[in-house]
Amino acid sequence: MGREFGNLTRVRHVISYSLSPFEQRAFPHFFSKGIPNLLRRTRESVLRVVPPFVVFYLIYTWGNEEFEKSKRKNPAAYEHDK
Repeated sequence: MGREFGNLTRVRHVISYSLSPFEQRAFPHFFSKGIPNLLRRTRESVLRVVPPFVVFYLIYTWGNEEFEKSKRKNPAAYEHDK
């Protein structure tokens, strides 16, 4: 009576393949191809990534210095007070 849960509908023209987990290789060519590829990709993208971070860091430090300066009182305004 009826179909099993995994076979509720009939699908035509769909082929699925699977590989046993025991036959898969988790990290194939990791050291021989993966690390050189990582270095190449880093070298190619460093000129796109680093300059905005450097600019942001310079603006951030300048802004913090200006903020700390603006919190201080001007000593020249209090020279003639006793």
